[in-house]
Amino acid sequence: MTDRHPADLTDVLASKKEAFQLPEGVIYLDGNSLGVLPKHVPDRIAEVISGEWGTSLIRAWNTHSWIDLPARTGDRIARLIGAPAGSVVACDSTSVNVFKVLSAALSLRPERKVILSDNGNFPTDLYVASGLKLLLDKGHELRIVDPQDVGASITAEVAAVMLTQVDYRTGRVHDMADLTRRAHEAGALAIWDLAHSAGALPVDLTGARADFAVGCGYKYLNGGPGAPAFLYVAPDLQGRVTSPLTGWMGHEAPFAFDLDYRPVTGISRMTVGTPAILALSALHAALDVFDDVDMADIRRKSVSLSELFITEVEAKCPQLQLASPRDPEARGSQVSFRFEDGYAVMQALIARGVIGDFRAPDVMRFGFTPLYLSHRDIVEAVEILRDILETQSWNRPEFRARAKVT
Repeated sequence: MTDRHPADLTDVLASKKEAFQLPEGVIYLDGNSLGVLPKHVPDRIAEVISGEWGTSLIRAWNTHSWIDLPARTGDRIARLIGAPAGSVVACDSTSVNVFKVLSAALSLRPERKVILSDNGNFPTDLYVASGLKLLLDKGHELRIVDPQDVGASITAEVAAVMLTQVDYRTGRVHDMADLTRRAHEAGALAIWDLAHSAGALPVDLTGARADFAVGCGYKYLNGGPGAPAFLYVAPDLQGRVTSPLTGWMGHEAPFAFDLDYRPVTGISRMTVGTPAILALSALHAALDVFDDVDMADIRRKSVSLSELFITEVEAKCPQLQLASPRDPEARGSQVSFRFEDGYAVMQALIARGVIGDFRAPDVMRFGFTPLYLSHRDIVEAVEILRDILETQSWNRPEFRARAKVT
């Protein structure tokens, strides 16, 4: 199939595909798990290694502004998530950042003991909350409810509402503005995980009046495997919070080497140790692809791609059951289908060059990254899926064998 799909003829983002290093013969539907390499990033990393580290050595912390890279990268991400400059910093992992912001939130509501989340939240966020609860040993409770029950569960007992905006398994989207408003009306604070939102759909942390947010750099932001995460603290809270991990990079004078800790003013007080310059440089460079992109255009194309995918799958693959919300406004930039042998089907797809992923027990996930996917890609991917299901070519031992990473 080589004919262009009609929707591709008017696609304002079509030229962006050339900015990415896509392997020949691959239709990549897993950018919601690991983004594709932007072509210019290897040259940038080579320059950092040879031209900065190799030439300037330790002087590069000043001459190449390495020391400011977490804040500079954070400001670039801030534009994509509706946050002002100086409110986002790129650092650590999402899990570590969840620990930091949840601890900060609980310290601002010491009289309240409930952390409210839902069973669609990414498990690591819940694990971190459980660990922090045990560490604090002050009688906190992690209360987990169904996603549709979150609003009604925000009571006067709740210290923090901690949610992932886009459900990692189904793509269901929480109404950030509404739930943040409800949290504030009840006297609670709102923490948002944007791992499946940032770079995929318009986010307005300022408009929603979110208190804290975290997210990762390796999905839709294309920062590379294990790329640094990011952390947001609302400007009006920055002077009142301190990271529970009080490392030297959060000190107001790290090179004074004082023995007492005094947090720096602003978002950088949420940093901890020495920044990972090579990884940060890759993420910072990867963000270049968003410089001339409107998030509204990304969202429009995302909806168009996912709607086409659902239509095609339901017409050609009736064995599969839609697991994502049917309403595109209630769905992020991914679509999931259920199938009892979904793992084996996904491995067969990957062997045919259509790369998605699987989430237990039976969910096949397909991510839609508008910067490097076309409508033609979607049609071709579904045709391959149809063939695999009709011929049952997925029913082979090598496709049933579970790998460590699914």
